[in-house]
Amino acid sequence: MSGQPDIVIIGSGVGGATIAAGLAATGAEILILEAGGHIADRPENRDQRAIFQRGHFRPDETWYEADGTGFNPGNYYNVGGNSKFYGAVLTRYRREDFAEMQHLDGVSPAWPFAYDELEAWYGKAEQLYQVRGVLGEDPTEPRHSSGYAHAPVADEPAIAGVRARLRAKGVQPYSLPLGVDIECWLAKGKTPWDAHPNSFDGKMDAETTALAAALKHKNFKLQIDTRVTRLEAAADGRIVAVHYLHNGETAVLRPKLVILSAGAVQSAALLLRSANDANPTGLANRSDQVGRNFMNHNSTAVIAMSPWFRNDSVYQKTFGFNDFYLSDGEGGPPLGNVQLLGRISGTILKGAMPAVPEWLLNRVTAHSIDFYAMSEDLPSPESRVMVDGERIVLKWVRSNWEAHERLVAKLKQVLRSAGFPVVVSRAFDKRTPSHQCGTVRIGTDPAQAPLDVFCRAFDHPNLFVVDASFLPTSAAVNPALTIAAQALRVADHIARKDLAA
Repeated sequence: MSGQPDIVIIGSGVGGATIAAGLAATGAEILILEAGGHIADRPENRDQRAIFQRGHFRPDETWYEADGTGFNPGNYYNVGGNSKFYGAVLTRYRREDFAEMQHLDGVSPAWPFAYDELEAWYGKAEQLYQVRGVLGEDPTEPRHSSGYAHAPVADEPAIAGVRARLRAKGVQPYSLPLGVDIECWLAKGKTPWDAHPNSFDGKMDAETTALAAALKHKNFKLQIDTRVTRLEAAADGRIVAVHYLHNGETAVLRPKLVILSAGAVQSAALLLRSANDANPTGLANRSDQVGRNFMNHNSTAVIAMSPWFRNDSVYQKTFGFNDFYLSDGEGGPPLGNVQLLGRISGTILKGAMPAVPEWLLNRVTAHSIDFYAMSEDLPSPESRVMVDGERIVLKWVRSNWEAHERLVAKLKQVLRSAGFPVVVSRAFDKRTPSHQCGTVRIGTDPAQAPLDVFCRAFDHPNLFVVDASFLPTSAAVNPALTIAAQALRVADHIARKDLAA
């Protein structure tokens, strides 16, 4: 790559890597700047004591509460972003998630466009991420114009038995759409993939699919260990410089287009830190909405146990159910999604229960199955990311919690009826990121949203923000596929409107 790139993309997670894949064939000179490096193929990748007890991969980073209390967030900085550790559930938002929806604790606002606008891009994203799935099992599944190219990941025998028991109780389990080549994953080691880092082991993350596709083009380049410190805007609003640190040295790039894909927290923080005389509250912030409307799914681990049940599965995470997604099952408000967690072992539990002997925890988990209950967090301007110099201050105002508690109660009731007399639960807090999103949302009114419907900043014609921050709502499903679908849609828009001009 000679001279200045045409496009700089900041971040290589699902948003950044996918839009790079969508733009690479245009011939534009594209450079991704990634704060971290590659995850090496090391024994710790499958060592549950290293991951869950010693926190081997957790970043050495502190964020702060509004009162100044510090905490260690579970965000990762590496090529592929958080997707290197994700559970690889690649689900479409439901059609209803794009419309205004009344919840127990308030209203989830409508998107600026309907599901059908994104439908074809969902199909393209499923193809890019090689999603394994099947249609026709989930009554809430929206219209698909294309089917899955790969069959779903099969249940192991113990899990198939639980699926059958739930179906017998009137629940409608469906196969999770997964980005995992299970044979390849298990050939490397007999572990689940949820929360385990991926080094080209069979998990379809941002690096192994989208970034790999972009790297096939000579006009695309990835630069690691590079932290962007500031965006510089000219008087006309255009971004004229990207300032960064690389190997301890400061440097500047002057691309034609800038795509910010650093994640819901870091993208907002960078815009706020880039304030200037013309934009005293931060870039793209005429609406005073940058950093606001932070959302983080209400999430709880639910573990069901029974003496009769012997869980000898390895990976487990193959089905979910949405019986309480659009309502509580009794004509009441929506509650959320339920899906299996990756197989929880005694070794994993030991990290949360250090006083209990690991051998005892292993005996318990041998007779348990683990679920993940997830409910929508509603956007609120008071739930926000702020900066205090280099500090990130996160004020998360949790919403819709009563609905989540009802979902957990419903799940426990279902599991007990299916033959699990002991069911326990534990909610996740802000130390465990549960699909952080919002903070730089899309919309049609510059007074209410920083970005237009193609993620272009209203105030800066050559700045796009393409990551979880653009999401106007969190819904109650994993957001990765929706981010990827919008990234492909935005890439197509940029190719037609910006690069073709």
